[in-house]
Amino acid sequence: MTSDSPFQFRRYMPRHLEIVDTTLREGSQSSLLHDHHKYFFSQADKMEILRALIIYGVKFVELFAPMVSPREQDDLVAIQSVRDELITQKGYTFLLAHVRCHPDDVSSAIDAGFDGLNFYIGTSVHAQRNGHGKGLNQIIHQARSLIEQVRRDYPHLVVRFSGEDAFRTPEEELFRVYDEVVPLVHRLGTPDTVGVATPAAVARRVKALRQRYPQMDLEGHFHDDRGLALVNALEAVKNGTRYMQTTLLGIGERSGINSMTALLFNLFIEREYDKLEGYHLRGSYPINVVLASKLNKLVQSKEPVSLTNRTHIAGVHQKAVLNDALAYEAHTLDQFGVTESEILLGPLSGWNVIYYFLKEIKYFQVDKLVAKEIAKAFKERVYGIAPDESPAQILMDLAQKEFGLRRLSIPQPYRDAVVQHLDARPEPVRLKDGG
Repeated sequence: MTSDSPFQFRRYMPRHLEIVDTTLREGSQSSLLHDHHKYFFSQADKMEILRALIIYGVKFVELFAPMVSPREQDDLVAIQSVRDELITQKGYTFLLAHVRCHPDDVSSAIDAGFDGLNFYIGTSVHAQRNGHGKGLNQIIHQARSLIEQVRRDYPHLVVRFSGEDAFRTPEEELFRVYDEVVPLVHRLGTPDTVGVATPAAVARRVKALRQRYPQMDLEGHFHDDRGLALVNALEAVKNGTRYMQTTLLGIGERSGINSMTALLFNLFIEREYDKLEGYHLRGSYPINVVLASKLNKLVQSKEPVSLTNRTHIAGVHQKAVLNDALAYEAHTLDQFGVTESEILLGPLSGWNVIYYFLKEIKYFQVDKLVAKEIAKAFKERVYGIAPDESPAQILMDLAQKEFGLRRLSIPQPYRDAVVQHLDARPEPVRLKDGG
């Protein structure tokens, strides 16, 4: 921690929406790491991801407490060095430790120099019976006494408290716990730890918490077990949750949580521009690619801020998109770093795309009637594609060997710089062969 850091949080004026990114904590629990025999983010991975998050505009990053493993302790030193290098350029970023209400977790995080502690303890009957085994009175005593000590001895630390599994905790029981800790913390968490919440339940819970604790900031954490993490997060923000936990690409335990860029993209679509203050939106797709590269995969199709969300395969769609992407892309992603559409050659491609590919991309001398004939032959041939072939190879063979088409001679320096004829389009189309 830098010498000035005890005063940083007092000076910081929170924005309308503060992302608390937990890619390096919650995201480390993703089975996607195991799918590729990676198992954990390397120190170099963590440094690159943190650097990308800070440049993007994230001010709060959650990490494991050093108690998790000696490796986490070693990695934290490197992570802090990245943060400190960027302070002059991007301002202060707060590193928060995810800690149980347990003295060992807390002391390890404080000794390591974290800027804040994200306390949690299970409050649902499931946690009481099958987790820590403590009743509600014990939970209250353990949480309050530990947080009181931290606030007395380390008043500069940012402190959040969450009743883990809050959405399976009856409201009156959650209030019993929160009533005891609310004078001691900067914000209260409302985690949907196992993904049971619905948008209506989120709205009710957030409104109830805001009514009971009107001066207290709330923090959301929504899992995607029902596929509702994003809409639940949006509902929470709509009803006054200022801090929202996210991960890149929504990775995390089981089905993960809500994606940072998906959340910000939807707020942009809904014209909640005040919630976007300070975030480098054009860096959204690049930062998704950074995380995807660590998982040895592409940006997945469920992520709105992805090239897949601007990729077209059906022939009818391809024809229309060649004229204007808005025909099948209702929301522009250009401001989020996805600056082109992509068309994939394949068995569903129509003659318009065949014609476009042959003439505009490969410089064949071809008219529309011949393109239609080639398209018929291509559709028959492509279903028998070999493992080492691509649709483009099949199409090129048909054009040259069976239809005898001739190609224009384009000087080498200009072959990769040919401007396509669709100059009225606001964004370019990239045509790939799907191979």
